[in-house]
Amino acid sequence: MEEFDYQLVADAPESARITFYKKTYLHVVLAILAFVVVESLFILTIPSSVIELMFSGKFVWLFILGLFWLASTMANRFVMAESRNTQYLGLGIYVLLEAIIFLPMIYVAVAVTESANVLMQAALFTMFLFAGLTYLAFTSTKDFSFLRSVMIVGGFVSLGLIVVGAIFGFELGLWFSLAMILLAGGSILYNTQKMKDEYHTEQYVGAALQLFASIMLMYWYVLRILSRRN
Repeated sequence: MEEFDYQLVADAPESARITFYKKTYLHVVLAILAFVVVESLFILTIPSSVIELMFSGKFVWLFILGLFWLASTMANRFVMAESRNTQYLGLGIYVLLEAIIFLPMIYVAVAVTESANVLMQAALFTMFLFAGLTYLAFTSTKDFSFLRSVMIVGGFVSLGLIVVGAIFGFELGLWFSLAMILLAGGSILYNTQKMKDEYHTEQYVGAALQLFASIMLMYWYVLRILSRRN
């Protein structure tokens, strides 16, 4: 079992910091590629009747959200473990969960509306937003730690609205999607700055998971808006 070198990124030599950032963003890219591969396999192999079941009943969707919350909590613990294999297991679990959550929306875009180009549009828009926010986090002297409270409160409020909407059958509109994109943007700013202040140089898998989660949250709601437009 590998053990962490308990040295904060902020206190590490410049070469160690650069290596940490390179490994972190490499793992973010690998997680996204793994998501694409797994999602593609799901679309090709899972019967359409099973996928349609995921958005045909409100309680089925609530069960999936509950399962996602429990398993993502476990994944977050795994990626901070001292065992490198356990860290990768946590990241792999989270990628799999994201692929399951995205399956109905991707299925509708590809198989039903036949507008797969919207997936690329949403991906490009999300990529540019992520790049701009990352640049801001690295170059700004502003302390973004206050965003942690915003993310916690916003997360509980949004989860409550999603659950209530699923139970009572009302649609969460454009403004909710825009608010969630802002929340995801705040998460990217906070987690990017957090990397140097709270992470150790060997915790790049955990840092990658946090950034990947924020990217996928943003991508979900960007895709949701663009899918409505088309």
